[in-house]
Amino acid sequence: MTTPEWRVPKPLDTVEIEATGGARIILRRHGDVKGPRLILSHDNGLAIDLYYPFWSRLQSRFELIVYDLRSHGRNPTADLAHHNVATFTADEARIRAGIEEHFGAKPAVGVFHSLSAMVALNHDPPGLGYAGLVLFDPPMYLADGDHYGIDTLWRRLGMLARHRQPRFATREEFAEEFRRSWVFEFTRPGVESLAADVLLEPASDGDGYELRCPREFEAQVFDYGFAYAFEPDTTNFACPVTVIGGDPGVEFSSLPSVDLEGLIGWDYDFIPHTTHFLQLENPEECVSTMIAFLEREGLA
Repeated sequence: MTTPEWRVPKPLDTVEIEATGGARIILRRHGDVKGPRLILSHDNGLAIDLYYPFWSRLQSRFELIVYDLRSHGRNPTADLAHHNVATFTADEARIRAGIEEHFGAKPAVGVFHSLSAMVALNHDPPGLGYAGLVLFDPPMYLADGDHYGIDTLWRRLGMLARHRQPRFATREEFAEEFRRSWVFEFTRPGVESLAADVLLEPASDGDGYELRCPREFEAQVFDYGFAYAFEPDTTNFACPVTVIGGDPGVEFSSLPSVDLEGLIGWDYDFIPHTTHFLQLENPEECVSTMIAFLEREGLA
């Protein structure tokens, strides 16, 4: 069986905007510009291009605006002092304004995973400026949960991030580490090579490759992330929202999928036999479940 080769196509359009504090964020447009608009972003330490096995299945039907969070992916590295959920949330308002300025105004659905989903939920009210939100496995916890244990988990993830290998001799070395990692063990074949392409850049001193999102940036988000991972008031949403989770019964995840059945007033489903990285493990079911929600809400 041949391993698929994932190659992110050249965007139809690319625009660089200025976010909070002068950080630069690069917006890219893919897909059918006449279709319904989806805006997509990613999890901590990753890049939206890593999710190409997921969003490639949407290109024929939707206009896709994809972007990386500050100091991630294709964006230049900004100030570590401002690398936190509060700043990401402020950035996101500028990103939406930039999208409308450069690509035109029309209703948009936000499609966000984990950290970027948390950012969307931290707007007041959540969903402000969107026609709908699709949130994949947001790190969000019920009011009666074990807050001490969850905060400890987040801090442990920060410690692990600080000890990540920051530099690799070749992209192949990184791909092999990715393939062997228990964190990504259920991702589709070929994702490891895609990860090596989109998560690394040539080292500044010309010796090998380094992480596009420096490990201390990833770690800082984990250090303080729990303060933002609250359960929002569903009566206060500005648009329809669905949560699509990993399987809470699967034993594993760098950030375990949470059983969100206890959330009151949420549209919630999960993808069986997947983890926190469900879009890289079963992209077909993720797309199918998402489109079913969009069609129910008249958004597709």
